[in-house]
Amino acid sequence: MSKIYVGNLPFTTTDTDLNAMFAKHGNVTSVNIVTDKYTNRPRGFAFVEMDTDESAQKAIAALNGTQIEGRAIVVNAARPQEPRRDRSFGGNRSGSDRPSRPSRW
Repeated sequence: MSKIYVGNLPFTTTDTDLNAMFAKHGNVTSVNIVTDKYTNRPRGFAFVEMDTDESAQKAIAALNGTQIEGRAIVVNAARPQEPRRDRSFGGNRSGSDRPSRPSRW
């Protein structure tokens, strides 16, 4: 399987829309439009998985720069997700890197 990044999408784009666009170039195994975890609204990009690298390359070549609702979409091979850095604050609950102030008595 080959994963493709699709960016600069209009917020009205649906999974069905993307599936139809990419299916013209090969078998689509999954479509995932990324949404904001708090508002559940689309963030303007998605990932599409295709069954072969060959069909993914055809889709990338054919669809990169095409217009959807007046927006030129970006289509390229997805990069592997980088590991997230540790977000613990070491006991400092203020959220900054500075040491916390001592409390006043």
